Amino acid sequence: MSMMNAAELNRLAERYPQVLERSFWQRYRIPVSVGIVALYFLFCWWFFAIGKTLSEANWGIAGNYLADWVSYEIRPEFDIDRDGALTISYPRFDPIGPNPNPDWIETTRETINRSETATPSAAAPASAAPKAGSSFSFMASPTPQAPAPAATTGTQSAAPTTAAAATSQEVITEARVALSDSASLDISGGRVTLKRGDETVTLLLDAVRDTVTIEGSSPDWVEQRLEGGRVVAYFGSAGWIDVSSDRVRVRKRFFGWENFIFDTNSPFFGLSTGEVWQKITSDERIDPKMSNLALAWNNILYNASWQHLDVWTKLLQTIVMAFMGTLLAVLVAFPLSFIAARNITRNRPVNQLTKRFFDFVRSVDMLIWALFFTRAFGPGPLAGISAIFITDAGTLGKLYAEALENIDDKQREGVKSVGAPSAAVQRFGVLPQVMPVFASQALYFWESNTRSATIIGAVGAGGIGLKLWEAMRTNSDWENVAYMVLLILIVVFLFDAISNSLRSRLIGKSRH
Repeated sequence: MSMMNAAELNRLAERYPQVLERSFWQRYRIPVSVGIVALYFLFCWWFFAIGKTLSEANWGIAGNYLADWVSYEIRPEFDIDRDGALTISYPRFDPIGPNPNPDWIETTRETINRSETATPSAAAPASAAPKAGSSFSFMASPTPQAPAPAATTGTQSAAPTTAAAATSQEVITEARVALSDSASLDISGGRVTLKRGDETVTLLLDAVRDTVTIEGSSPDWVEQRLEGGRVVAYFGSAGWIDVSSDRVRVRKRFFGWENFIFDTNSPFFGLSTGEVWQKITSDERIDPKMSNLALAWNNILYNASWQHLDVWTKLLQTIVMAFMGTLLAVLVAFPLSFIAARNITRNRPVNQLTKRFFDFVRSVDMLIWALFFTRAFGPGPLAGISAIFITDAGTLGKLYAEALENIDDKQREGVKSVGAPSAAVQRFGVLPQVMPVFASQALYFWESNTRSATIIGAVGAGGIGLKLWEAMRTNSDWENVAYMVLLILIVVFLFDAISNSLRSRLIGKSRH
C-alpha cells in the first residue's frame, strides 16, 4: 500500500475535519482533569481550615496520649508547706503499691522548729467576759457570771490570749526526682529546678500570692498559659510534671502494662513467676477459705486496676449483641424480601410498601436507633440488640429482595411445569439459587456488627463500648483503652476469618 503524500492528507482533512482533527476535550482532558482535582483539594483545604488546624494542633499532647497506650505512670505528689517542708503522697490506686520508696526519688531530711498554736488556759478569770463579736470559748465556766459594772472597771476586761508553742520535727526539706538519665527536677522550698538535657529552667513558687514565676526564658517544653499560673513541663517518654504554687505533681512514665496480672492488693503482688508458682503449689494456704490456685485466679479476675472479668464479660456481651441483632434481622428480612420482590409477589403496591419500609428503617443510622432505644429501654444490651436488629432488617431486606429479583426464572419454571405447588416452587426453584447469597450476606453483617456493637455501646447500649468510653473519659487510663481495643481487634480479626471461610465455602458450593 502506497504512502499518502502531504497534499492528499490536506485534501482528506478538508473533506473530513471531524475525523482527523481532535476535539478540545480530547486534546486537553488530562490537564483539565488534573486542574479540577487540584481546585477541589484547594477548596477542601480552605473550607475545612486544614492549614490552621495543623498549625494549631498540639502534637506534644498527641504524642503523650500514644505513649500512654503502651506505658504506665507513677504519680508522686509533693505538697509544699509555707515553712518549706515537703510531704510526699501517692494516689490510692497508684501502681507502685503500698509503702512506696522508689530509688529514683532522693530526699533530704532536717529537723526544724515548727510553731503550733496553744489553746487558751482554763485558769482564765471567770469575770473576763468575751467582747462583743468575739468567738465563744468552750473552756469558759458554764456558770453565768455577771459582768462588772462599767463605772467601777472603767475599761473592758481583755480577752484570753493564745500562745505559739514551738516543736522540733524532722521533715523533708529537699527532694530530687530522676525522670531519666537526662531529665530531673529538684524541689527545695519555694524553688523548683527542671533539667532536660543541657537546658535548665528555674521556677519560683509564691504560696502567699498563689503564683509560679519562670526565671529567664522559657523553652518550648515548658508551658505556662497564664502569667503566674501553673506550669506544665514535658520530658518526652520520661513523663511530665505539673507545678502550682504549693504542689508539684510528677508523672514518671515506664514502658509496659504494670500490675496486669496482680494488683497492689493481691498477696502475689511484686512476686516473680517462680515465687508465684511456689505459693500456688504450696500446701500452706494464704486464705483458709480457698486454695492458693483459686486465690490467684480470683485475684486475676478481680484485678482492681484492669478488671479482667468485667472487660471479658462486656466483650462477650458485645458478641452476643451482634449475633442476636443479626439473627433477628435475618429472620425478619427473609420473609419480607419475598413480599418485596416483584417477580415473586406480583402486587406492585405491596412491593412498594415493603420496600419503603426497608428504606425507612435503614435510612436512620444504627447509632440514632441506639440512642432511641436507650431512652426507651434504659442502658443495656437490649437497646443494642434492638438497634442492630432494626437497621439490619432494612438493609438485609433490600439486599435479599434484589437477589430474588435477579434469579434465573428457568429453574423456577421447570419446577412449576411438573405441577408443584407454590411453596414447592419457592423451595426448589428459588431458594437453591439465593441461599448461598443470603447466608454470605448474613455472615458479613454479623462480622460487621461486631464492630458496630462497640460503637453503639459507647452511647449506653451496653457491651465493651460503654466500658471503653468510660476509660477514655478519665483521660488517664489509656493503657486500659489499649487493652480493650486490642481485645476488640482480636475478636474482629477472628470473626472476619471465620466469616470469610464460611462465605467462600458457600459460594464455592453454589458454583459447583
